[in-house]
Amino acid sequence: MPDLIAQGPESEHRWRRELPSITERREVVVGRADADWNVPWDNKISRTHVRLAPETDSRVEVFREPSARNPVFFRGKKADHFTLVPGEHFVIGSTTFTLANRPAASDANLRPDLTEHEFDHVLLRRRSFRDAAGRIEMLTRLPDLITSSVSDEELLVRVTNALLQATPAASAVAVVSVDANVMEDKNCSLKMLHYDCRFPDSRCPSVSARLARKAIESRASVLHLWSAVASETNPFTSSEESDWAFCVPLRSEACKGWAIYVTGQLLPDESGHLQKSLQAAPETLEDDVKFAELVGTMIANLRQSHSLERRQAAIRRFFAPVVMEALADRQIADVLAPREADLSVMFCDLRDFSKHSERDADQLLDLLARVSDALGIMTHRILDTDGVIGDFHGDAAMGFWGWPLEQRDAAVRAAQTAKAIVAESTQMTREDGFRFGIGIATGRAVAGQIGTVDQVKVTAFGPVVNLASRLEGLTKLFGAKVIVDDKTALALQASGEDGFKMRKLARVRPAGMEKEIVAWEMLVPQENEMNVLSHELISTYEASVDAMTAGDWQRAYDLLHSMPSWDRPRDVLLSIILRNDCVPPDDWDGVIEMPKL
Repeated sequence: MPDLIAQGPESEHRWRRELPSITERREVVVGRADADWNVPWDNKISRTHVRLAPETDSRVEVFREPSARNPVFFRGKKADHFTLVPGEHFVIGSTTFTLANRPAASDANLRPDLTEHEFDHVLLRRRSFRDAAGRIEMLTRLPDLITSSVSDEELLVRVTNALLQATPAASAVAVVSVDANVMEDKNCSLKMLHYDCRFPDSRCPSVSARLARKAIESRASVLHLWSAVASETNPFTSSEESDWAFCVPLRSEACKGWAIYVTGQLLPDESGHLQKSLQAAPETLEDDVKFAELVGTMIANLRQSHSLERRQAAIRRFFAPVVMEALADRQIADVLAPREADLSVMFCDLRDFSKHSERDADQLLDLLARVSDALGIMTHRILDTDGVIGDFHGDAAMGFWGWPLEQRDAAVRAAQTAKAIVAESTQMTREDGFRFGIGIATGRAVAGQIGTVDQVKVTAFGPVVNLASRLEGLTKLFGAKVIVDDKTALALQASGEDGFKMRKLARVRPAGMEKEIVAWEMLVPQENEMNVLSHELISTYEASVDAMTAGDWQRAYDLLHSMPSWDRPRDVLLSIILRNDCVPPDDWDGVIEMPKL
């Protein structure tokens, strides 16, 4: 496709951009501020002014946007809709927009009189600019110009324009690339990443693929000179398009195979002799080559920086902020190596998922969005307290605290997370019918990069992880939102922090485990909740648990009957007692065997 060139009243008020291919089926909006391509120098142009629709045969349909204030002039008349062909232009305000074909990379312009000069980039860096003041002024503007580019496309537009402005003898500037995987192939095609030219018509010179490949392969800046020997009739006239071209490779992995290509015309020397100017060209153009080298270094550094930012952004999707913090000043292998640590582990499960999936079988995408929102609440709150997302199990998430950095208050962080999840999920529960169940256990575990030779992930492993999962399962049986183990409960009580209201639920042996544990409910009352346990009721319930553990089931039964009827844990203990007619079994050891849920 051709390029659109915007040229304002000043020489620096310009850009040249390639229109999308017709196969992309993409239109481009041109305006002053909120468009795809902005023209910030002209206040006669509206925020969005014209829309360009690529057509066949390099033609472009132009539509004036309804919101545009000022007219569009085409062929000297106001027009709201017209077709532009290469070589034609339209005008808005003081800016002219020209459609121009982009020259292709070619070796057709090889000349028998071509000479080649190679620059040593190390020596170039050591030499000072002849016109130091002018170059330094341009260089001081370059960092802001380059770093403010929001995309590679915008970066290349700005760079080529800046090079044209900084190189008066240049006719055209291009950024080109060769596929690094096939660079050894002399016939490999050269890709034009961006091209800009002073001339909006057919005088635009083509790019020498041979020169570009030579510079990229040798990793050295190369100059080609091909000015014809002066003729008898016009001894001092340069060629029509250009007399020289140089190519500067970008020596960076971030821009592998890239190069800056600049071509232009020789100017006669002081005596008006072009041939002497040709002989002096390598020295005369040295400043321009050095400047292009500096620009190339800036581009490479910026793309390298963007590459690292993208890599870090991708890593952040897999690693919690606390892990990223640990990675900042230590080797990845050292941080992620599996090691033992004191952890608090949380399992958070979304209740009633199966019921909802059956009910909403014809709206699965909507169901997925709601589940994703629920999982988002879990993960967001885990990360907020410097926890690590250990794993996802369908509609459940596992998080842990105490790794990779030691956290003496790991249990407190886990409990704060649980409270925040319950509080934030209240509205979701009312809207979607989802409920949450959370289990927290504290103890020794192995954490780090765990897995097989085929696949690894950062997670935690050990009995405390299994226990947290079992405690989460107990929330279904007891009708509790949050259940924690004895170590977590003791840590919360010892922390001295207010807001952790606990009650001892029972001494239980979870399914699949040999050791018994004391399960505690962390009570998280919600705003406007009617069913709230007072300290007296909590004491009554815990007294019934102690009586039941000691084998005095009749006393336990009487105490439980003084609890409110809406209390689900009361019903669980009463059902066990009533199934045995208030008499403990002969083998009763004070531990309730929990079924697998």
